[in-house]
Amino acid sequence: MVKLTVKKGDESQFIYETSTQELLANVITDLIHLYNDRLKIDRLSYELEALGKHGISLPTNMQGLTEEQITELKLTDPFAEKCIPSGGTRNCPDPVGRRCGLAPLENIQQIIDRTRAEAKAQVSKDLVKANTCLTQKDVDDALDKMRGSVMIAYPMNLPPHDPIRMEFENNEDLSGTQASKEVLNEAEDSLWWSGKELSRDKKLCDYIGKNEKTKIIVKLQKRGQSAPAREPVISEDEKKQMMLHYHRKQEEMKKLEKDDEDAYLNSGWSDPSSLKSQFQGLNNIKWKP
Repeated sequence: MVKLTVKKGDESQFIYETSTQELLANVITDLIHLYNDRLKIDRLSYELEALGKHGISLPTNMQGLTEEQITELKLTDPFAEKCIPSGGTRNCPDPVGRRCGLAPLENIQQIIDRTRAEAKAQVSKDLVKANTCLTQKDVDDALDKMRGSVMIAYPMNLPPHDPIRMEFENNEDLSGTQASKEVLNEAEDSLWWSGKELSRDKKLCDYIGKNEKTKIIVKLQKRGQSAPAREPVISEDEKKQMMLHYHRKQEEMKKLEKDDEDAYLNSGWSDPSSLKSQFQGLNNIKWKP
């Protein structure tokens, strides 16, 4: 199977395994889904951390208001009494005013934190260094773990407006956020390899040949943009090793130059008592233990 190291910009995202006979339209679709699902897991991880610390999300019209303002405007959260965490709550106000401040107990928070950490590790960029491929099954499993931890913490489910529930139901609204700029669109993005934009109506073998043991680096990029920068001939690690080797050679040369300045002092011709030692037969005497 061919291994594609997928990059966005200059950063490796994941490794994807496919066949040279696969239609590129299917490959690009799979890559974009994997990339977007990894972003979803990152967003969920952030929101789950906030859920464990500060409880469910407030309705949109109550977010960012102080308690005095909420009281003055006579606003109420209809889900505050419905969506109660298992075992009870503890008071932990949200400093930014997005969540209600009634957090789950610490043991429930630990379950949420442990699960989100496991899910992030399952789709981490570190898998590239370990030469481990990422599959849709891995991503779905990570999402299921997160969903399960929320159901353990909140058996009555979260409010419909909570970002976590909206993410799980694929109803998230990312408009106006930085996250919306990171999400890829299948109709607007393309795949590049070796300075070429890969055509969707062709097969992978049309570009890289039929060798199933091939490993290549591909890049996802918006259509209409110029070709992404080619991969450097020398990697960063190799560059560091070369610089280290050059530095060592420099130090060795400096040491040799310094030694040459007084090396003659150890020579026989520079010894003032060499003639006397020769007459006394004391030359070339070696002491052995």
